[in-house]
Amino acid sequence: MQMGTNLPKVGTYNRAVVLEAIQVSDGISRVQIAERAGLTAQTVSVIVRKLLEEGLVIEDGSLPSQGGKPRTILRVDPSAGYAVGIHFDPGAISYVLADLAGEPVAELHADVRPGLVPEEVIRLMAETARRMLRQAGVPDAKVLGIGLACPGPLDADGVMNYPPRLSGWDHVPIKRLLEEHTGFPVTFDNDASAAAIGERWAGLARSTPSFAYLYLGTGIGGGLFLENQIYRGRSLNAGEFGHITVVPDGPACYCGNRGCVEAVCCPSAIEATVRARLSEGAGSTLSGGPADHTAICAAAAAGDPLAREVIDEVAARLADAAVSIVNMLDIDLLVLGGPATRDVAGIYHDVIAEAVATRPLARRLHRVQVEISPLASDAAAIGAASLVFHATYAPRLGALTS
Repeated sequence: MQMGTNLPKVGTYNRAVVLEAIQVSDGISRVQIAERAGLTAQTVSVIVRKLLEEGLVIEDGSLPSQGGKPRTILRVDPSAGYAVGIHFDPGAISYVLADLAGEPVAELHADVRPGLVPEEVIRLMAETARRMLRQAGVPDAKVLGIGLACPGPLDADGVMNYPPRLSGWDHVPIKRLLEEHTGFPVTFDNDASAAAIGERWAGLARSTPSFAYLYLGTGIGGGLFLENQIYRGRSLNAGEFGHITVVPDGPACYCGNRGCVEAVCCPSAIEATVRARLSEGAGSTLSGGPADHTAICAAAAAGDPLAREVIDEVAARLADAAVSIVNMLDIDLLVLGGPATRDVAGIYHDVIAEAVATRPLARRLHRVQVEISPLASDAAAIGAASLVFHATYAPRLGALTS
């Protein structure tokens, strides 16, 4: 059964639509907002006046006159609000203090000391977030909240459920504990969905209706925007691209399947493959040195034959998954990002772009762009901050019927 709505909800939704139109543009007039949003000029004027009064939007110059009164340019005021984004990875924690435009004001990366229990780690997150705000001179009144990107699965209350690479973190109420330690509301999501929201708020997908984000980190995941709405799925864990099977008789994955993208393409799988081939006598500049993921990617970029061979194989498997994603979702854009793309993003991009251009069923009807995220290795942390902005200001169809 479809739910109805009421006028106050429509008004709130329209306000979010206007604010989003201003945020995604590089300067826009009231007339342009009305044209793009399908609203009357009067409605836009009323909403803009309130946004100006609230300090969320500023008037910044004017467009050249075309015979009438010059059109005033509107922009979001970056200093109107701030959020701290925290990306909690099994091996490290990244922090970004971002303004309302999604631009980083301060950044910090810290390793996770071994042996710390969950509450100690969460307390450390809170202390670091508070210190960043204090050092940047951001008052509490301008802090919209804390955004948290962390490994899933997560339930609707922000409780971690059997995170595969974090022993001892099952049933940890990470959202509640972080709220208690910081004193700020916490918006949470898995790292891949957070990266997708960051790309929507501050990256290259600002005005793209439907796109997928293929996130490569310690694990492999994904985030989805479909028809301008983030899609999380029934249990809030949609977009698990890392568990598409690409090698049917491949190695076992912790999820219970075999040959998943993550089982053959994640950093630990790449390291295992290189070590196995080195032990078989393959020639490489990696012989006798560290064969960790960072060194392998750097060697591949420098032309090492073994490293490049393995990275090319990984790129081919990622391309198989990308074709499945495009065939299933019929999206406009596929974004590649995450810390595991460092040094090899170009290799992955070229192989995936070729596959997406030549293999999907609808390739002759609709060309899908493949792009590398400009947010780079901080995508999840910037995305975590953007979670707060998106939850606060972005238009959501569900709000009309909730």
